[in-house]
Amino acid sequence: MALPERKQVEEELVDPTAVREAYRRERLRRRAREQRARERRLAGVRFWFAVTAVIGTSIGLAIVIWQEIHRLFGL
Repeated sequence: MALPERKQVEEELVDPTAVREAYRRERLRRRAREQRARERRLAGVRFWFAVTAVIGTSIGLAIVIWQEIHRLFGL
């Protein structure tokens, strides 16, 4: 099947403010994407810090409890 003939467009008129707004919109989208990536990384760091703190506290508490058991019962 034959393709329809294309119309000759002499010159497309582009609104200069539309181009500026498109650049602005893309910059905002890029900043938002970078901000989300930064927040995701920081959330990972906070998570591992919290896990390390909980494990460290648990180990420290276990040592203190074990020492108290030894002191009280002389095991």
